[in-house]
Amino acid sequence: MPTDEVLLDIKDLHMYFGDLEVLKGITTQVRRGEVVAVVGLSGCGKSTFLRCINLLETPTSGTILFEGTNTLDGSVTPNKLREKIGMVFQSFNLFPNMTVKKNIMLAPVKLKVMTEEEASARADELLKRVGLADKADTYPMKLSGGQQQRVAIARALAMNPDVMLFDEPTSALDPMMVGEVLNIIRDLADTGMTMVVVTHEMGFAREVADRVMLFQGGVVEADCTPEEFFGDNGNPHVKEFLSHLL
Repeated sequence: MPTDEVLLDIKDLHMYFGDLEVLKGITTQVRRGEVVAVVGLSGCGKSTFLRCINLLETPTSGTILFEGTNTLDGSVTPNKLREKIGMVFQSFNLFPNMTVKKNIMLAPVKLKVMTEEEASARADELLKRVGLADKADTYPMKLSGGQQQRVAIARALAMNPDVMLFDEPTSALDPMMVGEVLNIIRDLADTGMTMVVVTHEMGFAREVADRVMLFQGGVVEADCTPEEFFGDNGNPHVKEFLSHLL
């Protein structure tokens, strides 16, 4: 369950690519333990919003406070920030020349967050958690898409982040594999992990999220509980969005 502690405090976030304004003044907060589902049609700014949070993109203006620190004032490096804000992408981005276990161990060891022994133990623990304990010495190309995405989640968790960002983690998967990845994210929610999940899986947003944010044209047109979002709340933007899914 969410607490009162605000981990992310985002104020008036704008992002331009050339003359195109992709984010038009996003303001929101994410509390510890909260699961926020970010939904909307393609091109509405959802992924850019996530990428700004962990500085894969540098916003044009606005403020992002993470655990009280302004991440945009130069006082925190992107790599240091990403130790605390993990991210899972649509594409798995695993290193094909490394075993599953080595993929998971790489960042903690390279960034000197853990020793080899500590990272090895952590990798074993995480592989068990995502149901892939028997794949430690397998190379990514030998895994299904769903298995590769579960390894990518384990890799992001290896740094013991305080927040996890998911950018449409099931969009590149065959329908049969979507469930196994969503189940891992559900389990993370049950443990109290703070998450912001860009998704087109409305069942997941309804069942797992504490809040649903609807992006449309670079602005937030709805920010409410799943009960309000999927109920008859009278918001024309929500009605229009949901009508596209039928």
